[in-house]
Amino acid sequence: MTALPLAGLRVLDMASLAAGPLAATYLGELGADVVKLEPPGVGDAIRGWGAQRDGVGLMWKSVARNKRSVTVDLREPEGQDVARRLAASCDVVVVNTRPQTLRRWGLDYARLRAQHPRVVVLHVTGFGLEGPKAEHPGFGTLGEAMSGFAHLTGEPDGPPTLPAFMLADGVASLSAAYAVMVALYERDTRTGEGRLVDVNLVDPLARLIEQSLLTWDATGRVPGRTGNRWDISAPRNTYRTADDRWIAMSGSAPTVALRVFGAIGRADLAEDPEFADPQRRLARATEVDAVVADWVAHRTLDDAMAVFEAAEIAAAPVYTIADLVADEQMVAREVFRRVPDDELGSLLVQAPVPRLSGVEGRVDHLGPPLGAHTDEVLAEIGIDAAGRADLRARGVI
Repeated sequence: MTALPLAGLRVLDMASLAAGPLAATYLGELGADVVKLEPPGVGDAIRGWGAQRDGVGLMWKSVARNKRSVTVDLREPEGQDVARRLAASCDVVVVNTRPQTLRRWGLDYARLRAQHPRVVVLHVTGFGLEGPKAEHPGFGTLGEAMSGFAHLTGEPDGPPTLPAFMLADGVASLSAAYAVMVALYERDTRTGEGRLVDVNLVDPLARLIEQSLLTWDATGRVPGRTGNRWDISAPRNTYRTADDRWIAMSGSAPTVALRVFGAIGRADLAEDPEFADPQRRLARATEVDAVVADWVAHRTLDDAMAVFEAAEIAAAPVYTIADLVADEQMVAREVFRRVPDDELGSLLVQAPVPRLSGVEGRVDHLGPPLGAHTDEVLAEIGIDAAGRADLRARGVI
């Protein structure tokens, strides 16, 4: 094993909730030292978000893995000064506060760059740093609605459907993490200077739904909800089994679709131009679904999957989280890790996702108690015990 690739990189995470903090989390998993700045008393709002155990937020535990918690009141001038001193010691600063508020606090990119030209500032907002909505607050739900995702999701006669997880934040965090690495690469190999990285909650998800844009621009048609179908391939749906389980199938590759017909005893369809030709088959997607659904409905999940796997068909069970954790592939790859924790005893979390040869992403510890590292981190930037005591007495830290 080698040293983690981002060892020596220092990140100041001043963001809250999901997208910005998640981007910092990814950097921390690969070795960056991530200092998490939180308001005294309440901390990051994600501490109280979602399921709790013994009053401890479970999502916080994962999103704040490997981070050091420091409490600073950014509404106070002294707190703003502490934040600027911390930023000056970091390679990356992550924020998601409204631009005008950051300017008022003296924590905007222009001010941070003036004292530290090498800093890369990631600013995550609802709608971007320019335009008429630049100062509007935004959450992932709005990104999922405005990007077109909700319009496409659900049954044709049902309402637009939002995801039951932080999709827009998650997609934005991935875009943000790779953009930060691009800016660091440019800084360290070409310019010697940092950049401002502008990521919002609408654009990254809209990019994944670009098929709608292309279709509308070229044909004038606005794609709508099609349930589990997709108008680029058939069969493509979920199918109920005889034991009341579900199988998802994708026939995106033409050869796979033809193998489906052979596997379910309908080789005749593979010879019929109406079903063998991809475009003509799409026009008969309802018939294709009915044939596949009928075959699956007469077999258990295990029996149907055995046939599909033997025929190398792209099909998979629709898992619950319990099914996923127990899956032999997940177990073999150690996708989930049980991590000890002083507050919860232990918690099963997902291991870092990217895998680099010779490198094992870290989960050294889960989200720490509020302010657990305040003294340690402030000492690192030259604030001695007397200075910390004074700041604490005045409620700044």
